[in-house]
Amino acid sequence: MPELPEIETIRNLLRLGGPDTPSLLGMTIFSVQLLWERSLAIPSPAEFLTRLPGQEICEIQRRGKFLYFGLSQEVLLFHLRMSGDIVLKASDAPRAMHDRLVLRLQKAEPAAGALKLAFNDPRKFGRIWLVSDPQSVLGSLGPEPLDSSFTAKDLYERLHAKRRQLKPLLLDQSFLAGMGNIYTDEALFSACLHPLTPSNTITHMQAERLWETIRQVLTEAIRHNGASIDWVYRGGDFQNYFQVYQRTGQPCLRCGSLVQRILVGQRGTHFCPNCQTI
Repeated sequence: MPELPEIETIRNLLRLGGPDTPSLLGMTIFSVQLLWERSLAIPSPAEFLTRLPGQEICEIQRRGKFLYFGLSQEVLLFHLRMSGDIVLKASDAPRAMHDRLVLRLQKAEPAAGALKLAFNDPRKFGRIWLVSDPQSVLGSLGPEPLDSSFTAKDLYERLHAKRRQLKPLLLDQSFLAGMGNIYTDEALFSACLHPLTPSNTITHMQAERLWETIRQVLTEAIRHNGASIDWVYRGGDFQNYFQVYQRTGQPCLRCGSLVQRILVGQRGTHFCPNCQTI
């Protein structure tokens, strides 16, 4: 947490703005406070503090679970991991307890005012990169599940190229970028596939159904601004539409059997034993 829909929601807010927040596009970074040096993966803190100020935010994208700021000279990447968040604040807002990086931003027109962008991360697992070539960080990621170039045929071929259980394979970011525990459980339930099913036994029809449900679940989650299920991420309401995730012991909404929870690759996994059989 957060997963693809939550990162996409943050990206849309930063790129498009909202009722109370402007778009960050066109803003320039004019000062940097690095408050927890270990949050920085690349480069060294000294280089980071020297290179980042003065760069303009030209684009804001998402790749898998990474948030991608295309700057005027380099690329700034964030991975929020377990507890990270990106928070916009007024320029005079006090620093929060778990802020690890604070960027002061301003547009060229003085009337536009200044803002602070804070990377807040209570558990300190999140990471930041400032690089010239984003592929040095993102190059190992698998395809984007919502990309038009990613087809059901692609998914079938990728599944059969491996001999792994479905749940851990779908969580592997080199196999498919952006999937996490929540949306993998939801997609497998919608596709009527057991999380322990060997990937190389999936039929063409099952692969097409899984491709459809992955895209449907992610699209619907983005429409609801992701899920808010703990004290870290806020703003979404897709948790109100979960079919199996965090519904252990409750009746399946499809057949009435009780939803079960098992550990798969050390990850809590929710499924219906009647609808999802091997």
